[in-house]
Amino acid sequence: MISPTLHPGPIRAAFEPRSRWAFGLTPRSIALLIVGFLGLVPGFWDARLAYSMLAWDALVLLFSILDGLRLPAPGDLIATRSWSNAPALDSQTEIELTIENHGKLIVECRLTDDLPPALVAQPATHRLTAFPRVTASLRYRVEPQERGDWPTGWLYLRYRSGLGLAERWARAPLTQNVRIYPALRTGEEQQIFLARSRQIDLQLRQTRLRGLGRDFESLREYREGDDLRDICWTATARRGGLITRQYQTERSQAVWIVLDCGRLMRSRVAIPQQPLRTSPSVKGTGFSPYIDPSTSARALAPEGQSSGSSSGPTPHTKLDYACTTAVALAQLALFSGDRVGLLAYGQGIQQRLLPGRGSAHLRQLIEALAQVRAESGEADHLRATATLNRLQPRRALILWVTDLAETSMRPEVIDGAVQLLRRHVLLFVAMAQPEVESIAKARPKTVDQMFRAAAAQEMAGRRDLLLARLHEHGALTLDLNPEALTSSVLNQYLTVKERAMV
Repeated sequence: MISPTLHPGPIRAAFEPRSRWAFGLTPRSIALLIVGFLGLVPGFWDARLAYSMLAWDALVLLFSILDGLRLPAPGDLIATRSWSNAPALDSQTEIELTIENHGKLIVECRLTDDLPPALVAQPATHRLTAFPRVTASLRYRVEPQERGDWPTGWLYLRYRSGLGLAERWARAPLTQNVRIYPALRTGEEQQIFLARSRQIDLQLRQTRLRGLGRDFESLREYREGDDLRDICWTATARRGGLITRQYQTERSQAVWIVLDCGRLMRSRVAIPQQPLRTSPSVKGTGFSPYIDPSTSARALAPEGQSSGSSSGPTPHTKLDYACTTAVALAQLALFSGDRVGLLAYGQGIQQRLLPGRGSAHLRQLIEALAQVRAESGEADHLRATATLNRLQPRRALILWVTDLAETSMRPEVIDGAVQLLRRHVLLFVAMAQPEVESIAKARPKTVDQMFRAAAAQEMAGRRDLLLARLHEHGALTLDLNPEALTSSVLNQYLTVKERAMV
């Protein structure tokens, strides 16, 4: 079920007592009670003065009880939680908490919103003053860290009057399921990719290839040698002579995004800090057809935060980067007129979406990517290959994002890729681990570092050999660090479109 908007809807509920005895003294009243004990000091000389301590403490307790009775009941306070935008990775989500005070007293509120760890590591306490018959609200921001569906908890409230001698404790059942999406940010580089796609489309329109493909182009008179199956009998009946259909090469191809959700995609990768570089523009065009992959690191980093900050958010998994790339490619492919499908698999098929067009189809794809989960076991690559060949019998462009297992045998994913190459154009993307690459390039200073560097170089050499053999079979191969994934894949997609390889 697709919601009209991606961001969660508002939820409203009345407060209820946290327990049977949901009230207590405040630090102010406790401090006043402690002050009363100072009456014991003169009581050492005159016992009658000790009674002043009892009188003071009794007076403080009386005023505290009266102050607590003046407070509105929990049911007189109503809370609402609303979301300003859809929770997504690498973007801040603004949450608004609203308190409606139907009592007769101004109350000072302390709110604690129980959100899942995927949204906030530690719930914070917020202060708010609620006036009678007036709606009071506050806003705060969170930065999601994990995709998927997550349940929110209760909203906890501690409120007191202006005297601040007693307080009551309440909670509101603002429980709802919140879906966190992949990174949905579109910046300047996305606009450049769209401009490049528009230019390629214009070039293809100027170089039409008639007679090929199955897209209808025009009608003409029948000529000797034309296929009888192409005769348009309705036009023939109107004109009194044989009329045949003329076709052209398809401008809309099917693009499948295949995501490996096995154990290799669970590893987390921190974004290294790299300076922002601007790629040179092509002379006479005003924009660059190629985007520097290093700009993806900035696109995946939150606003106002360096991509390599050690105190930043939790590093994302390889599958998170793959989902972000899938959203970006789907947007570009749909803009280019192609149909986009999705196949996410682990030991079984997690998500399957047939190729389609339009904003509603893009929303379905984003919803499906938000629910993709990395599994602890090895993915069944051959099963995914068989499923894809069954769902897509005609030639299509396949983007397969995966990783290569470090084994002495030939990985199963390579066998599956070779099967796809018999029918489709395959863009095979292997996501590397930046730490292994840095170890392989580092100059060892100890024996232990030397063995580690040798092992890393052997792993890198084996990956290069496997990808080279796959390239010999006709696949387009990329071995990329996660931060360079999106830009490189979009550039390669535009190259495929420009060369009309599908």
